[in-house]
Amino acid sequence: MLALFDSHCHLDFSVFDIDRANVIARAEGVGVKHFAVPGVTRAQWLTCSQIFRSMPQVTLGFGLHPYFIAEHVPADLMHLCQTLKANPAAFVGEIGLDTTCAFPVLQQQLFSAQLNIAAQYQRPVVLHHRKSLDTMLAVVKNTKGLRGGLVHAFSGSREQAQAWFNQGFKLGMGGVVTYPRAKKTRAVVTALPLEAFVLETDSPDMPLAGYQGQRNEPMRVAEVFRCFVELRQAAFPHETEREIAEALFRNSQSLFC
Repeated sequence: MLALFDSHCHLDFSVFDIDRANVIARAEGVGVKHFAVPGVTRAQWLTCSQIFRSMPQVTLGFGLHPYFIAEHVPADLMHLCQTLKANPAAFVGEIGLDTTCAFPVLQQQLFSAQLNIAAQYQRPVVLHHRKSLDTMLAVVKNTKGLRGGLVHAFSGSREQAQAWFNQGFKLGMGGVVTYPRAKKTRAVVTALPLEAFVLETDSPDMPLAGYQGQRNEPMRVAEVFRCFVELRQAAFPHETEREIAEALFRNSQSLFC
């Protein structure tokens, strides 16, 4: 069985409270060896740490997500530093800019501050975006010492993909690539080398084609992988399924392990 890595899943969310252990077991049953679980608010960080404290196959992130911008306060940044000190394997995320969320100035301030904290502690970052890829890239380029990270749920153009890869970032490929209509995202899969990509589900959100309206879960990363392989092999028939799997797993390991 090929080893897979779900590089972005919210396994701490309450929708998994009733069957979290079974969800993880189902994922492991299809080859998922590791899970990256991002943080979204200061209040959630502690809960997340408690749930996964004895699970070495889970890497945690801590960040202030723009979806919850109204909950964040300046003191959260100090607590982020303290939390990173206490969790030396943690990444910074999920952070970013979202044009559909309120308080754009505050979003910018928190985003810049968290990038600087990530650079200070030499942690990778996991980035959320919505119509903000170019704006975020400019801020990232101006952040000295940043280690790189993951652009979660990448949906930009080939040119944007190349620009982020050049900056040291991996591109998260999830359920979107399973939709034939997602021509732009699917084109990116074959526009860059394998070293540019990781797989993710964003569970419980972003359901795959054929599962609309259902709770997403990490076991579906195996189906994302199969679709990714089909797209890659159509363009590069010499790439084997094993080579692709090993490259994707190695890419995630380089970020989170």
